[in-house]
Amino acid sequence: MENNKVLEAVGLSKYFYDPVKFQVLKEISMSINHGEFVSIVGKSGCGKSTLLYLLSTMDTDYDGEIFIHNELVTGKTDKELALIRNEKIGFVFQFHYLLAEYNVLKNVMLPGMKLGKFTNQELEHRAMEHLKTLDMQDQALKMPNQLSGGQKQRVAIARALINDPLIIMGDEPTGNLDKKNSDLVFDIFKKLTQEKNQTLLVVTHDTDFAERTNRIITMEDGSIIS
Repeated sequence: MENNKVLEAVGLSKYFYDPVKFQVLKEISMSINHGEFVSIVGKSGCGKSTLLYLLSTMDTDYDGEIFIHNELVTGKTDKELALIRNEKIGFVFQFHYLLAEYNVLKNVMLPGMKLGKFTNQELEHRAMEHLKTLDMQDQALKMPNQLSGGQKQRVAIARALINDPLIIMGDEPTGNLDKKNSDLVFDIFKKLTQEKNQTLLVVTHDTDFAERTNRIITMEDGSIIS
C-alpha cells in the first residue's frame, strides 16, 4: 500500500533569540494523512503559527526534519523550497492578501502563472471552476475592493486551490470573519475534503471550527499535548 502521509515532522525544535534564547517549539513530531482535515489549537503564544510556518517551508531555521509526500525538504535551497511551496502547498491566511490591482480571476490565476504548468487558457478555465465551487463565479471580473470580507476569503481559497496542492494550510482563515462567514469557510473546507479528498491543516483559535474537523492537535508551551 502506498504511504498515505502528506506531511510529517520529526523532532522539530525552534528557538527565538530575541532578546534571549527562548525555545518556541520542543521536539514536535506529527504527521498528516491524505484527505485529513486537521486543526491545530492552543493558547496565543503556544507556537502553533510558528509550527505552521516551519511545516510550510517558509521558515527554515529549525532543528529536526520535515517530509512532504515522503520527500525530505529540510536542507533544500530556497529556490527548491519555493517550487515545492508553489506546487504542493496552498495557503489561506487570516488576511486574504489579494492584489488590489488585479481582478478576482487574475488573483486566483497568479500562483498558477508562477508555476507555469498550465497555459493561460487552462488556468483561466481552472480558476473559473474553483470560483464556481465557491459560488463566486459571478464576481470573477470584480476588483478585490468591491468584495465583502467573506467573499475575499473565498477568492483566497480559490487561489490556494489553483495548482492542485497536496495540502492546504490555513493560518486563522476565519480569524477576521463573522460567524456566518466563518461557517461558510468551514463548509467550503469540509466539502473540499469530502468531494475532492483535499488535505487541510488549519491553525485556529475558533473552538467551534476545530471541533468540527477530523482531528485536533492541541499545543501548549511549544509542545503537542494531545
